[in-house]
Amino acid sequence: MNHKILKIHPKDNVWVALQDLEEGVQLNLEEQKITLKNHISAKHKFAEVDFMVGDQIFMYGSVVGKALQPIPKGGVLTTKNVAHQAEKFGKKTKYPNWSPPDTSRFANRTFMGYHREDGQVGTANYWLVIPLVFCENRNVDIIKQAFVEELGFSKPNPFKLFVKQMVEMYKNGEKEAIPELTLTAALPKKEQRLFKNIDGIKFLTHEGGCGGIRQDSEALCALLAGYITNPNVAGATVLSLGCQNAQPAILKEKLNLINPKLTKPLILLEQQKEGTEQQLLSKAIQRTFLAMADADQIDRKPAPLSKLTIGLECGGSDGFSGISANPSVGHVSDLVVALGGKSILSEFPELCGVEQELIDRCVNEEIADKFSHLMRTYAASAEAVGSGFDMNPSPGNIKDGLITDAMKSWGAAKKGGTSPVVDVLDYAEYVKKPGLNLLCTPGNDVESTTAMVGSGANIILFTTGLGTPTGNPITPVIKVSSNSKLAQKMPDIIDVDCGDVISGDKSITQMGEEMLEHLIEVASGNVPAKAVNLGQDDFIPWKRGVSL
Repeated sequence: MNHKILKIHPKDNVWVALQDLEEGVQLNLEEQKITLKNHISAKHKFAEVDFMVGDQIFMYGSVVGKALQPIPKGGVLTTKNVAHQAEKFGKKTKYPNWSPPDTSRFANRTFMGYHREDGQVGTANYWLVIPLVFCENRNVDIIKQAFVEELGFSKPNPFKLFVKQMVEMYKNGEKEAIPELTLTAALPKKEQRLFKNIDGIKFLTHEGGCGGIRQDSEALCALLAGYITNPNVAGATVLSLGCQNAQPAILKEKLNLINPKLTKPLILLEQQKEGTEQQLLSKAIQRTFLAMADADQIDRKPAPLSKLTIGLECGGSDGFSGISANPSVGHVSDLVVALGGKSILSEFPELCGVEQELIDRCVNEEIADKFSHLMRTYAASAEAVGSGFDMNPSPGNIKDGLITDAMKSWGAAKKGGTSPVVDVLDYAEYVKKPGLNLLCTPGNDVESTTAMVGSGANIILFTTGLGTPTGNPITPVIKVSSNSKLAQKMPDIIDVDCGDVISGDKSITQMGEEMLEHLIEVASGNVPAKAVNLGQDDFIPWKRGVSL
């Protein structure tokens, strides 16, 4: 039998099982034969050599752990016999010497986008309604109730009809006959919308803006300024109470830092100045409606792929993520960078152990030092409360083969491809430079995607091996599966299946090029991302406390 196994890097001393392998199976590994000492589930790893206590374990050519117990050759690696260990990092030791991928297939390609006056191009066209403080959430919800259905943006709710059907059956004594519901998610039909060129009106409620520390309010204003500036946004209505920490002046300051010449319509109303809630809401609704009518006049037009800013995210990762989905996304990133576009790699706790490689990929010492400082500061803040990056892997990660943070991190970093790091951004800084940018965020999926959109991402590639239902209010999130089993089990959330890389039917290059083709269709509005279909509008600002 031809057992499917993989050694990722010549320096590695462990192998990955690409299929379930039974105890006692004999494998031919390069120049030696190994008999498996345990059952090895697909996605998990087994030892190539005998490990003694303290021996280092290598994957991706780097240290990803150390042996806690003796592990025999052919033995399975688990959290009981392996602990997290990562390579140390220091000053920059070399400069990038990058060979860009062949971009001839995409050299003259365009996507159909919304061109903004500042030169950015959106992949969508949304109006935002934003509270500066949680006190305004209720007013924002009232505006939402007033607008969404009347403008034709409400999604049909089959569950409501399903409950009505069950109520009738229950009343008629037919409880045992109640069926399960089967449905297909669907967007509101464009012909039902009043404004045909607006994709929706979105409401970014949150729990911040006052209380806590002043830095949280500053960061929130910077994040919201990024959302207003994002090319997928036509304009915004902002509600302020008046007395909160997150003042309108701070929001305007943050907007000015990103773009002093921003010309987007911005409706800013303060409740304590307007008077009654009715007066506030009437003015907000009337002015928003008229502004949306103006925003509806813009059409999609061709734009070069250099106008793409791709967010690179992974969530619910498994032991295949760093082998199939993440490197495929990394190839897309390299293609877009080579074409003059931007990409954003975030999730700093999931770069633990990869720091030196990224430092050496930075284009200069200043950028490398900023990355080192942010990583050390973040790690120290986690350790100060008794945690650490080593606690990042979730139970789902561990169950599916990612048993140390360094193991998870090396796979996660593959999303960044191989291109040089042109800039390092702290949380809520806006991306400026074409190329690969590193953005300081938590590994938390929603906090990270929220941040990348606030830094200018107009489309996101989101890999998952377990199935993660995450989206964003204004930026399409394309879900990429690391394995075909997941894609078949959860077709409602998965857009692209990278299982063919695991089976050997496609190379990383082929998969990446196919993924970029799909991304162009989504960016052009021709194909909706599954997260958009499902209305997954996740938005969680990061308070700069510890979040892994």
